Amino acid sequence: MAPPETNAPSPADRLTVTGAPSGDATEDPATALLALPWSTPLEEWPEDVLAALPRGISRHVVRFAHVGGSIVAVKETTEELAFREYRLLRRLADRPPPSVEPVAVVTGRTRDHGTPLPAALVTRHLRFSLPYRAVFSERLQRPTLVRLMEALATLLVELHLEGFFWGDVSLSNVLFRRDAGGFAAHLVDAETGELRERLSTGQRAHDLEVARVNVGGELLDLLASGLADPDVDPAATPDLMVDSYRRLWEELTAPVAFPRAEPWRMDRRFRRLGELGFEVEEYSLRAAEAPGMMTARPTEVLAGFHRRRLERLTGLHVQENQARRLLVDIDAARRAWDPYLDMEGAAHRWVVEVFDPVVHSVPLELRAKLEPAEIMHQLLEHRWYLSEARGAAVPLQEAVDSYVDTILRARRDEDALALHPTTTMLRAVPDPEPGAG
Repeated sequence: MAPPETNAPSPADRLTVTGAPSGDATEDPATALLALPWSTPLEEWPEDVLAALPRGISRHVVRFAHVGGSIVAVKETTEELAFREYRLLRRLADRPPPSVEPVAVVTGRTRDHGTPLPAALVTRHLRFSLPYRAVFSERLQRPTLVRLMEALATLLVELHLEGFFWGDVSLSNVLFRRDAGGFAAHLVDAETGELRERLSTGQRAHDLEVARVNVGGELLDLLASGLADPDVDPAATPDLMVDSYRRLWEELTAPVAFPRAEPWRMDRRFRRLGELGFEVEEYSLRAAEAPGMMTARPTEVLAGFHRRRLERLTGLHVQENQARRLLVDIDAARRAWDPYLDMEGAAHRWVVEVFDPVVHSVPLELRAKLEPAEIMHQLLEHRWYLSEARGAAVPLQEAVDSYVDTILRARRDEDALALHPTTTMLRAVPDPEPGAG
């Protein structure tokens, strides 16, 4: 009888973690990930390593897990698909369209007795984000639905501007974050995507048609589950997204004709795109067929105009609508302090005297309710309604105290939603009524 092998490789010996350095010397992702139970199928992971966060519907097994002081999403898939999506997400990370951050690919997984297990793609959990089902209250109401359709359309436009062909557009493949009264959509599943130099009209049309079909099916499922109002039309509602996409795409890419002697008309058009949150990086200018006329066409448009400006001024990383709102408040503060003060100086003073004190005024136990920029937006809105009711400006600290006690305490914790780790659904509290902050 042969003696038992004593040098047989363990599951940990077979494991390979492929990732990029995080830039944080205190948290190396590859080393931290080794602590997870990779020799166990993902659907059998113990609850003590799982994070209780809501998940969307996926064709793969997906779990959220604690890694050091952060949370990651782990998806089981094939090695080929895991590396393909990981590299695609890394390329998207350098571009404006919002997407999840890839952490690593884990391969060579086996059970203790050597049976192979699927590879895993690991991405960083997007804080304060929700799958579309968790956005809804007890029933999907039309105002929320319209905002979700607009957010999905904006994300698709941003992706198409970068040459990203999605191939599987749906509500299930995005996460939503609150964005100053609306929503911002973030790409979380790029498995079927392709990044190209430029998309054809047919490729964009294909993504739109896929979106129409998938969103309609998801709404049918919500209706069947009793989670949507009966008057929600699953056939007509996807048209809201398609129409929003087409309007925005036309606004961003259509040529503008103007008299040669009136070039300011071109500048006005480009400023309009800036107001929409897009910046013209490159354009073509040529003589039009009509005598004395010129035609300008944007050829390279970059999303995130307000996000980038606010980040340059303050270092804050926020959503596009939040950035637009905060920039307005910085400019208002600048004019109140000193009309001759430049925006750089005003932004620094605003962070020190307004933003930071507001964030620090929120009790620690309430800071998981909303991200700081959304709290700031809601506070500004709340203060405006208080001032209107009083007929005089309400001091900032008084508005903060009122907002925390009457609005924020009643909200769910969107950065720490608690539910069973294998649950895909939860019941959310309703959105606040307009004017409630």
